[in-house]
Amino acid sequence: MSADFLDRIRGIVGATHVLTEGADVAPYCTDWRGRYAGQALCVALPGSTEEVAAVVAACAASGIAIVPQGGNTGLCGGATPVGGEVVVNLRRMNRIRAIDADNNSITVDAGCTLHAVQEAAKQADRLFPLSLAAEGSATLGGNLSTNAGGVQVLRYGNARELTLGLEVVLADGRIWNGLRALRKDNTGYDLKHLFIGAEGTLGLITAATLKLFPRPRTRATAWAAVPDPAAAVRLLGRLRDAAGDNVTAFEMVGRPALDLVLKHIPNARDPLAGKPAWQVLIELSGSGDIRDDLVATLEQALESAAEDGVIDDAALATSEAQAAALWALRENVSEAQKIEGVSIKHDIAVPVSRIAEFIVRADAALLAAFPALRIVCFGHIGDGNLHYNQSRPDAQSNAEFIAQTGAVNRIVHDLVHELGGSISAEHGLGQLKREEVLRYKSETEMDLMRAVKRALDPRGLMNPGKLL
Repeated sequence: MSADFLDRIRGIVGATHVLTEGADVAPYCTDWRGRYAGQALCVALPGSTEEVAAVVAACAASGIAIVPQGGNTGLCGGATPVGGEVVVNLRRMNRIRAIDADNNSITVDAGCTLHAVQEAAKQADRLFPLSLAAEGSATLGGNLSTNAGGVQVLRYGNARELTLGLEVVLADGRIWNGLRALRKDNTGYDLKHLFIGAEGTLGLITAATLKLFPRPRTRATAWAAVPDPAAAVRLLGRLRDAAGDNVTAFEMVGRPALDLVLKHIPNARDPLAGKPAWQVLIELSGSGDIRDDLVATLEQALESAAEDGVIDDAALATSEAQAAALWALRENVSEAQKIEGVSIKHDIAVPVSRIAEFIVRADAALLAAFPALRIVCFGHIGDGNLHYNQSRPDAQSNAEFIAQTGAVNRIVHDLVHELGGSISAEHGLGQLKREEVLRYKSETEMDLMRAVKRALDPRGLMNPGKLL
């Protein structure tokens, strides 16, 4: 590409905010897992929506494709260039634009980390509930582009349900300002939903207005051993009957997942004796001064469950430090897996009522086809989303196994589809599943998606090679 184009981009965002040298560009061209790597014409780091719009308009005029990027923490290669695109990274756009405590809303730049949004809400004595392990580096724009879920979907919903309005730069460089802070707005198509979960293929999200909630004053946290996933589902039902919406999170961790955390994460400790095969992490929370009530409710529910054989053992956190240590076990599973080595990852969702059936049938089918397999299963059982990953412990055998990814996917994804589920719950499709999804979506559905893409990005310049 001509020097004139790069000079134009430098003129928009400033020369120091256009990266072209190999060593400078490299971190933006490889995904978090190290699975995908590409090449970029340059990396542009705009500092405002107007600069984003000017960069996009310049690319459109020159027919150059764009890869929108936030914290680059995705797991499906959705923010990695394929070859020769301009990476538009929004990390400099990190302003908290406005907080309206009376309206329970916050408006933020898309480059804000999720943690920064949470902290801004906390300063206003409010809660922004989206929470996931990468929240210190994942950005709000990326969270919205993949419709992130995390650990509190059970109570508060995923990113889509937490969004009131968006600001988006369209493929031709126009700015759509849809930053409305309304719960009710019935004036035509709700356009924001086109861009949430679209992985940057329709436009580039530059800001969002989000829902806030009363900040919980008290929490009760416990780690419990259950005989099997079916018992975990029964325990969830009991807790929701006893505590209603005070059940904030309900996470399941299989023994192989916990063992990797204990192996690779410093200071990790097993909360229970006996190395139980299945465990759940439970959190109740409330906005009033009701800690004693929450703790009593949780204790009574666990005691009743133990009497009926629904749980085998449990540990109730008696301090914030103990609760944080329990959460660290769950939140570090992905990091521990990364340290351990490559695995075949599945981010699937099935109805909560079918979780146990999925695990039993998928485990049996995989182990029959691939003996000596290690299955790492954990996730957000409260909303039906499991992270279901496979590998072999030794490097040579694992490399041979990874080469069988297609066969493994057939077993897992065909069963997910049979049970009425989804092959991507919260990670998106990216490059990893763009072909895989064709097996499970109807041609009518794919035609509708392609029609939307043609309408908003007729030249195919927005994040090419992803999702579609």
